[in-house]
Amino acid sequence: MNKTQEELADLLRESTLEFFGTAQHKVVPSKLVETQDVLLLDVRSREEFQSIAVTFGIHPNIQYLHIPVNEIPNRVDEIPSGKNIVIFCPSNFRSTLTYAYLKMIGHESVRILTGGYPGLAELLMPGKVYKQVSKRS
Repeated sequence: MNKTQEELADLLRESTLEFFGTAQHKVVPSKLVETQDVLLLDVRSREEFQSIAVTFGIHPNIQYLHIPVNEIPNRVDEIPSGKNIVIFCPSNFRSTLTYAYLKMIGHESVRILTGGYPGLAELLMPGKVYKQVSKRS
């Protein structure tokens, strides 16, 4: 086996029932805003991004970066290490691919944001926005 195959094999070996059963690879939107030093990595296509842009102006703990999944290998240096990386796409398929890739190349704290667009929209509910704004006052 070459190095890449061995890294993928190690990732698969870590994918136990306990790992998936305790959702160690996921984060729910409500926990996203509570996590410190987060990079929300949006892996949707350019067209999807142009259709619905995402900003987190009231969430100073969240840095946002859009890199389409097909550009990740060529732009991986833009993804800072040492941050809690949370990956977003509507169906989690592209997030899962990106998750595996980032774990394989050595990123430690990587999660997939659950819920797609509805989950992300959950953060925009008036009560949740108010809670975040009032924390800063």
